Amino acid sequence: MNQPSDDPVSITSARVSHSQDLKRRQRRYLLSMLTRTICFVLAIVTDGPVRWVLVAGAVFLPYIAVILANAGDTRTVTGPPAYHTEDLPALEVGPDAPPSGQTRG
Repeated sequence: MNQPSDDPVSITSARVSHSQDLKRRQRRYLLSMLTRTICFVLAIVTDGPVRWVLVAGAVFLPYIAVILANAGDTRTVTGPPAYHTEDLPALEVGPDAPPSGQTRG
């Protein structure tokens, strides 16, 4: 069973939100499909070995784009170290302080 850790967590080490991750993956997929479309168009107007490289790009880019789009956020964000309290000495009772358990006034 997982025990909660007593170590403090720095908020800067949190992952990006789900909506931001989704937008990033959609942009990456859109860019890949745009590149695929450009490969198709250039494969029509070019000749020679370049054409076959462009055709290969147009054929294999959808597979690569789907793999990249389905890859979740696996980045680890390293921020500043977590906040740790120091062991400081306790305040001492001075001569003006009321006895323990009594209030002033």
